[in-house]
Amino acid sequence: MNRPPLQGLVETCLYVSDVVRSRDFYVRIFGFEPMGGDERIQPLRVGEGQVLILFRRGATLKPIPVGGGFIPPHDGAGEQHFAFGIAAESFEDWKIYLEGLHIELESEVGWPQGGRSIYFRDPDRLVVELITRGVWPNY
Repeated sequence: MNRPPLQGLVETCLYVSDVVRSRDFYVRIFGFEPMGGDERIQPLRVGEGQVLILFRRGATLKPIPVGGGFIPPHDGAGEQHFAFGIAAESFEDWKIYLEGLHIELESEVGWPQGGRSIYFRDPDRLVVELITRGVWPNY
């Protein structure tokens, strides 16, 4: 049987201690648009067809009934990591912008294969990376 095609990565979930605080952080830093939600879950529009979902840590340990089914239990903890893509020509602008918001830049990497990254932390100490093209063969 042939593998059916995928249409990309649609959702990424982060598990946070305070959904409202984290929502406000991502809206303030990136301008993401909140799409409904409550104190347990906050979906944010990252771009066309891309959603960042903030879940309150420990609040999805039981199945959650929805529509014609349920969402299976899930959770996460620790200093997780994820990345948002940025244009190479905006790399220095992002550094200046983040520093102007008093966001501590934890690391900057110039990758041997090409591309650059900036690392900083969100309010739950999750590692946020801003990454330019050239780091991965497909990005």
